Amino acid sequence: MTGEELVIRAEAAAANAYAPYSNYLVGASLVTKDARIYDGVNVENAAYPLGICAERTAIAKAASEGLRPGDLEAIGITASPCGGCRQWLHEWRFERVAFRREDGSIAEYTPAGLLPDGWDLPA
Repeated sequence: MTGEELVIRAEAAAANAYAPYSNYLVGASLVTKDARIYDGVNVENAAYPLGICAERTAIAKAASEGLRPGDLEAIGITASPCGGCRQWLHEWRFERVAFRREDGSIAEYTPAGLLPDGWDLPA
């Protein structure tokens, strides 16, 4: 799938987000190297740090089915990923990360392009 196709799918998934505090609905859709697709949304909690971002929800869904770093090809997100999610994207070794910019265009990066000098997995 192209980055734009993943972002469009993420935008549809965002309708299911649980964001009663911020009303900021975020969706993410990832595709695996074997063409499986996982969607995720942000889920807020009254104790703000306990919420989870859409990217991490999608990755957790994939991990719960046995996927591991290196198995995921690309992800589309409805917004630029936060710093914590940039580390997740780096650690899970995505090849491509796409998101919609405020002007409506699609940005595409490698995880290293979003997070220079990210922490690597132990050898």
